[in-house]
Amino acid sequence: MSSGAPSLPQLDGNTLVATSDWGGGRRRRFSVVVRRLVHSPTFWIALAIVLFWVVMAIGWRWLAPHDPYAVSSDRLQSPSRDHLLGTDQLGRDTLSRTLAGSESVLLIAPAAIFLATIGGTILALIGGFYRGSVDDVLMRVTDGFLAFPLIIPLMIILSLLGPSKLTILGVISVTYMFLIAPTIRSLVIVEREKEYVEAGRLRGERGWYLTGVEILPNITGPVFVEMTVRIGYAIFFIGALSFLGLGLQPPSSDWGLMISAQRQYLELAPWTVFSPAVAIASLIIAINLLADTINSAMSR
Repeated sequence: MSSGAPSLPQLDGNTLVATSDWGGGRRRRFSVVVRRLVHSPTFWIALAIVLFWVVMAIGWRWLAPHDPYAVSSDRLQSPSRDHLLGTDQLGRDTLSRTLAGSESVLLIAPAAIFLATIGGTILALIGGFYRGSVDDVLMRVTDGFLAFPLIIPLMIILSLLGPSKLTILGVISVTYMFLIAPTIRSLVIVEREKEYVEAGRLRGERGWYLTGVEILPNITGPVFVEMTVRIGYAIFFIGALSFLGLGLQPPSSDWGLMISAQRQYLELAPWTVFSPAVAIASLIIAINLLADTINSAMSR
């Protein structure tokens, strides 16, 4: 005679094999992705450009031909043997300042997006797995950030708190945390309905275990791609803030600040603007190409 109680899903042999081979499957997928990347010329070109700027950010003090902050009488000098990219209105070497400017960009942007990704992933795991009111609050806050251009809240907050590396890092981290969370949340919602999560529920695993140990490892690839893409956006916004006078202040060699200070000499000394502009463009394009190549290798 039936008791009327709902029957629990049964774990068959296929489910047991799938869960036991989970680690091996991840390793095989990782090997396939690595092989695809190794044979991708676009990946190597983009990686070379990114690594170039990373090396410059770390070693510009030893690699720059001149002191990027040293003022001289050689003002607005055109490119020459002594100054390969000319000098600015204060006689400072443009090449040295461009190389030194990579430090602030590659210090703030990756650190801010890394913190934003951690925070956004935590919010997404909680909201996407438990749903309910927590998920509703997350989405409403995100909708608020997306309701107007991102540059506006950044400008307001920085004008109130004052520009500094720590302030810029904190503002970008919090802002992008709410922009990254919805993308990761959609991945969590898909994963929470799969058999391995249901198997964990039947074993009596707690929610923190299911989200952190079962679901999170299966979405690390897309999360990494999302983080990489956002670094490019963060670099652009840091440059835009500096250009508007709300980012790093003189005598910093920040690329956006260099463009802002030299734009009045664009016709007379275009190299003072083109050098930091090309630096920003090359780094953002290379990062986006890396993200696209990795995403393509993972999804094929």
